[in-house]
Amino acid sequence: MATTDGAPHRDEQLQRRLARGEETALGELYDQLAPMVHGLAGRILADQSAAAQLTREIFAHVWEHPEAFDPARGSLRSWLGALTHRRAVERLRARRAAEAGFADDAEDEIRAVATAARVQYVVAALPQPLRETIAESYYDGRTYQETARRLGISEQAAKQRMRRGLELLAGELEQERARHRGPAPADAERADAKRADPDPSDGQRVGESGSRKEGGGT
Repeated sequence: MATTDGAPHRDEQLQRRLARGEETALGELYDQLAPMVHGLAGRILADQSAAAQLTREIFAHVWEHPEAFDPARGSLRSWLGALTHRRAVERLRARRAAEAGFADDAEDEIRAVATAARVQYVVAALPQPLRETIAESYYDGRTYQETARRLGISEQAAKQRMRRGLELLAGELEQERARHRGPAPADAERADAKRADPDPSDGQRVGESGSRKEGGGT
């Protein structure tokens, strides 16, 4: 993930606060990520009103279903990005399907728009030195030499920043793809095996965990 090492811990804390119904937690999350959620929705839908509506719906979903976030599968930001991306694409498909003269290549256009928007959403979370280097080299099509000159850094530094930025970008996009795919086959097989031949001690732990939840403990 392109944030600091403390981000996973903060995400878990924020999730627990949301689960307790702390409105301030939702406000903090909204202040932090609403601009990027709205930007992602806007780039896909090309409609600021629709993007604003979807942004409200996304954060309403977070408020109502904080348990849907799984910290083991990525950051809150990544989860919100995947959720926004999926719902915005669904709405864009519905809009295109309702339009007269729906083109056969509309799906290719939707995928291209959605992919570009998702990349920009991820790039926006990168540290500023990496973000500005990718903007100069990747989006503006400049060479390493030109990028280094414009940013006042060495050519080697420009190459290193670009490489690191693309590595983080690839890792973040893989997290989002994993969310769409669901559990890995090996994980699913292990889960099936446990259901078929449960360990009594596991069952005891599950029961204890369920009792804590019902009792409202930590």
